[in-house]
Amino acid sequence: MYDLTDQFIDHLRLERGLSKNTIEAYSRDLSRLNRFLEESDLSPLQVSRKEIRQYAGTLKRGLSARSVARNISATKMFFRFLTREGIIGENPARLLESPRLSRKLPEVLIMAEVERLLAQPDPSTPAGQRDQAMLELLYATGLRVSELVGLKVLNVNLESGYVRTLGKGSKERLVPMGTKALQAVRDYLSGGRPQLLRGANLPHLFLNFRGRPLTRQGFWKIIRKYGKQAGIKKGITPHSLRHSFASHLLESGADLRSVQVMLGHEDISTTQIYTHVTRKRLRELHSKCHPRP
Repeated sequence: MYDLTDQFIDHLRLERGLSKNTIEAYSRDLSRLNRFLEESDLSPLQVSRKEIRQYAGTLKRGLSARSVARNISATKMFFRFLTREGIIGENPARLLESPRLSRKLPEVLIMAEVERLLAQPDPSTPAGQRDQAMLELLYATGLRVSELVGLKVLNVNLESGYVRTLGKGSKERLVPMGTKALQAVRDYLSGGRPQLLRGANLPHLFLNFRGRPLTRQGFWKIIRKYGKQAGIKKGITPHSLRHSFASHLLESGADLRSVQVMLGHEDISTTQIYTHVTRKRLRELHSKCHPRP
């Protein structure tokens, strides 16, 4: 099982070009499948549809519907790979069905909340300049948090005002930064970053107090701290600014296709969820402001 899993993970990494986080998630899911097969004294070469259905049934005990769906997706991809490579003759997971997931509307900050959040960092300190640049850049570009912390200095073009990032599936895209984010990044590069760098020679744009690349977890703590300082009652995450970026663009008249490209969504149906957020916001404004709601 472990050798087959390693072959599958190599396939995801080298041929499918999936992100490190996605590959780690699939590895964890397949570890769960491996434990089930070991306890049942089975190998992937002999497991039947009935036993795979039994495995799917065990997932529903203790896991959320979303986690069950991801585990089933990993299982189906794994056995599809084994079938395509000729390692097994028939795919026992082919008919597995994933649970229906409700499309949860993302929580979006209103403009006043965004302004309060962006006003929290202290630009007179190196860390404050870094945090200011990260928050401004995140709201200006809608990057994923993994894309944000993974930026290198060379990914930022200060002359043209674009940031270059590698999204899911190692797909490259260019996103405009806007003047405020551009200025915040300039200030950080000329002031805060050299002090955080501590004489080292690292390509990463955003650094922690030890002069090492800032992690996703580190930025989560930063943005939650500023959300609390700003008095925002909503649960603030890096995705809050990504959601707000997309929703505010659509509210202001941006076309869906352009927002899809900037977000790095492969399927436009993923971007369409923000049109629901926008419609909800418009209904709230109409109810609040129209003389005859």
